Amino acid sequence: MSERTGQCLCGAVSFTASDVPSRAGICHCEQCRRWTGSALIGVTVPRAGLTWQGAEHIAEHVSSDWAKRGFCARCGSTLFFQFTGGDPKWAEGTEIPVGLFDDPDGFEIKSEIFIDHKPDSYAFAGEGRTVLTRAEVIEKAPQVGGAS
Repeated sequence: MSERTGQCLCGAVSFTASDVPSRAGICHCEQCRRWTGSALIGVTVPRAGLTWQGAEHIAEHVSSDWAKRGFCARCGSTLFFQFTGGDPKWAEGTEIPVGLFDDPDGFEIKSEIFIDHKPDSYAFAGEGRTVLTRAEVIEKAPQVGGAS
C-alpha cells in the first residue's frame, strides 16, 4: 500500500490518498457503465486516509438507498463511489477510478463484477481474478439489491 495523488479533468478537485492498495476491480453494472461511459475500474481506498482539496466543487448523486457517487461540478469528472448503508464494513472505503490517479500504474485487476451485464463489445485481458455475476454479488452483499 502506498500514498497516491490524483485529480479531476479540470483540476478543481484533487486528492491525496494513503494506504492505497494495488488491488483494483471492474464493475459492469448499468449504473457504473452510465456513470463512467464504460466499465468502472476502481480501487477501494480507506475513507480515513482520503483528503480532498477543492471539496467545494464536489457534487454528489444518491444513486440508491445504500450508495452515492461524487463528481466534479465544474468538469463532470467521475470522482468516487461510496456505500452509505448496509454492512458498516462496506462504508469504510471509497471507490476511486484508476484514471484519476496521477500515476495510474501498478494496479492489478483482482475482481470483475456484474459480468453478466458486460456489453459484448469489449473484454478485459488477463486471468487470475474473481469474476462474479449480479446474483453472486447480491449474495455476498445483500444490500446491493439492484445495480451499484
